[in-house]
Amino acid sequence: MHDIRLIRDDPAAFDAALARRGHAAVSGEVLKLDEARRAKILAAETAQAAQNAASKEVGAAKAKGDEAEFERLRALVADKKAEVARLQEAAKADDAALRDLLLTLPNSPLPEVPDGNDEEDNVEIHRWGTPPTFDFDPVEHYQLPAVQGGMDFETAAKLSGARFVVLQGAVARVHRALSQFMLDLHTSEHGLLETIAPVLVREDAMYGTNQLPKFAEDSYQTTNGWWLIPTSEVTLTNIVREEILDEAALPLRLTAHSQCFRSEAGSAGKDTAGMLRQHQFEKVEMVSITTPETSRAEHGRMTECAQAVLERLGLPYRTVILCTGDMGFGAQKTHDIEVWLPGQNTYREISSVSLCGDFQARRMNARYRAQGGKPDFVHTLNGSGLAVGRCLIAVLENGQEADGSVTLPEALHPWLGGKARITAEGNLV
Repeated sequence: MHDIRLIRDDPAAFDAALARRGHAAVSGEVLKLDEARRAKILAAETAQAAQNAASKEVGAAKAKGDEAEFERLRALVADKKAEVARLQEAAKADDAALRDLLLTLPNSPLPEVPDGNDEEDNVEIHRWGTPPTFDFDPVEHYQLPAVQGGMDFETAAKLSGARFVVLQGAVARVHRALSQFMLDLHTSEHGLLETIAPVLVREDAMYGTNQLPKFAEDSYQTTNGWWLIPTSEVTLTNIVREEILDEAALPLRLTAHSQCFRSEAGSAGKDTAGMLRQHQFEKVEMVSITTPETSRAEHGRMTECAQAVLERLGLPYRTVILCTGDMGFGAQKTHDIEVWLPGQNTYREISSVSLCGDFQARRMNARYRAQGGKPDFVHTLNGSGLAVGRCLIAVLENGQEADGSVTLPEALHPWLGGKARITAEGNLV
């Protein structure tokens, strides 16, 4: 959420920042609500002062025996009390309207974010590895003989419908190994604190990390009001909700492996084949809570943590900085990491690492205090480290062999009991 003081100080700059994201000028509407709210608050304070003054005079008039003055002042006190209540209620309504409006406005992009309309305008900033060459036509993950028996979409459709999958045998084992490998790397070498948190959250947690109100249709809500998390960014970030942290405790670096749930309402018809885009999937998430001065450096660090997973697995990738038109609602700046998928002959996104500044912190009222200083809002960052299912896809497709088997990355062998391949028959050997 935006700082209303910054909008008051320079409404033109605020509109210009949102215009980079294709958003219409809105500062006039914001300031109109803000001014109306402040005017009512001032009027309520003035009426309260008049009520207090009259209340003091009531006793004096009674003591003097001035019945007419006593009744006049008593009536004045009652009128002012009613006026104060009316003005306070009106100011409360204006405050809610202002908050509702601010909650719908995306974050302002940082100056270094490239302007653009969509993914075609993203800018590549890093590339690692060379896409493998094959002496046969590579296929997509779900077409591999090695995974035919272990990746069951028909049974999943019978159980749950489209965009679900049942994994079994060697494929399920590799999927589990990938999540364990990622967690161990992040905790032992990258200094992240492993966390297990609920996947059901209250509505205010979803507001805190800007899934609500804008993306309600992309999430699932239970009948008793809980929301299923679309990513553990929600739970990890909201851990500091309504807290004032000691600056010495920052940066706070967390990681979690969790189930994630997305209705994918905004992606109808996209990636319907295979398990690239599912309603239920697993992800290893990274979240950092920092001071404003260190958040840009932390963004680079988190990007490197995500890239390290792919490098250890020997999977070619490229990193792009998203343009203003492709960036997520709550982000100031985002790096997308795209892994090479031979079956599609292209790079596909496997991680988004976003710097949100104080945008989420204002929604959550999450602050920190330097020694002897006043509380200030923290900066929040989040990123996939990585999407487990998409990493499984990349491992399978990049390791495919002509006979239908899959050679698995050496770095993964310790988490597979030393096993190195999935045979064409689906056995882990």
